[in-house]
Amino acid sequence: MQKIIAALALGSAAAFAPAAPVSAAVKMNGAGKYEGQVFGFPEKKDLWESWDPSAPRSETNFNPFERNSDGNSADCSGYFPGEGKYNDPARPDVDFATMMAEKTLMAEVEAAPKAGDVPGAPGCL
Repeated sequence: MQKIIAALALGSAAAFAPAAPVSAAVKMNGAGKYEGQVFGFPEKKDLWESWDPSAPRSETNFNPFERNSDGNSADCSGYFPGEGKYNDPARPDVDFATMMAEKTLMAEVEAAPKAGDVPGAPGCL
C-alpha cells in the first residue's frame, strides 16, 4: 500500500515540474496581396477587379465584398472571422463623406456583377 501511495505522490509531483522549453513557431496568417497593409475600399476594389469567379477561391482570388452567412466580410486574404487563418485587417480612418462616396462606388460594383459570379462558382463562397 505504501508503494502505491509513493508512486501516486511522485506521479502528481511531475505535474508541478517546469515544462521543457518549446521553440516558438512562426505562424503565417495568409498570403494576401494586402497582408499587413491598410485594407480599405481602394484595395478591395483592386482585388475585386482581379478576382476570377471561375477559378478556385484562394488567398489571392476571392471577392472582397462577399459576406459569409453571419454577415462578416473577409480579411485581406479571404478568410472570415472564426476561421483559423483570419487576421483582423488594418482599416483606414473614414469620415461620413468618404462613406457616402464609397456607398456610391459600391452601388456601381453591385450593378455590374462579374461574368461567372453565380452561387456555386469555384471562386465564390
